[in-house]
Amino acid sequence: MHPARLLISGLLIVALGNGVSARADNAPAYRALQHGQVDEASSLLRLQLAQNPSDAGAHQLLCRAAYAEEMADTAVDECQKAVAAAPTSGENQMWLGRALGLKAAHANKLSAFGLARQAHNAFERAVQLSPENARAASDLGEYYIAAPGIVGGGSDKAHRLAQSISSRFPAQSHRLLALLAEKQGDLAGAEREFKAAVAAGESAEAYIDLGFFYQRHQRPDEAATTISKALAADRTRGEVLVDAASILTDANRLPDVAEKALREYLDSGTQTDAAPVFKVHVQLGKLLAARGDRTGAKQQYQAALALAANYGPARKALSSLG
Repeated sequence: MHPARLLISGLLIVALGNGVSARADNAPAYRALQHGQVDEASSLLRLQLAQNPSDAGAHQLLCRAAYAEEMADTAVDECQKAVAAAPTSGENQMWLGRALGLKAAHANKLSAFGLARQAHNAFERAVQLSPENARAASDLGEYYIAAPGIVGGGSDKAHRLAQSISSRFPAQSHRLLALLAEKQGDLAGAEREFKAAVAAGESAEAYIDLGFFYQRHQRPDEAATTISKALAADRTRGEVLVDAASILTDANRLPDVAEKALREYLDSGTQTDAAPVFKVHVQLGKLLAARGDRTGAKQQYQAALALAANYGPARKALSSLG
């Protein structure tokens, strides 16, 4: 699913990407998590932790399962335990930053600023520990763009970071510069940088970012055209399909293409916790409900709850059908 937008007291914090390889002990739970089976993954991981409470990988995966379900307190607790068990893991620090951002999104203003400072520290530590992790650099850069200076943000920091990663991660560098220009109201400059990110590799993800930009600024036809290019460029048939469907739905364009993309993702073998399967079932259910297919929508909501029984949005969507 496209980068999750986490609101920290009015600040947009973006969390990107998916995960890391799992230890052999945690491989079944990792596979379950990638396929959206968060209840199963959580049960397996808790059994593992009962035997080895200091298993950093298990704590990180539990953090990610809770993050996918938007259970902020649990996510922060588990990621803190992962960091305590493996403090030099940049991946653990990155996920801690994301979990703290999620918690801040639901906190009061005073608490949110404290959590934002902690998230900032975690993101910076993640980049220090894993300088070759493009996702960690993107998280930090987007934090800099969104957050005020009082909690470690700043446009100057974002610009310096974008410049520093330009040779290693050119597309991500252009993307950060695009988001920075957009934040500053320079829409022409933002579009130019998003297009430069596309030119850096013509990746499906870069087309998705450009499509989201067009959709945000009420340019639905250009968004739809760009999403068609993203789908043509996509080779993994992974979360790009979900992002494409989201943009098309928001732009009120090509609903058949959006539905096909979601179904293709659900039927693929390339799901990840970047686009949790249970959330995609809810997304497809809402699309079907909007098209008048209440039976199909109900089936999708029920499928979501079979994977994540405590996922509130699925329960709410199901109850809305009466």
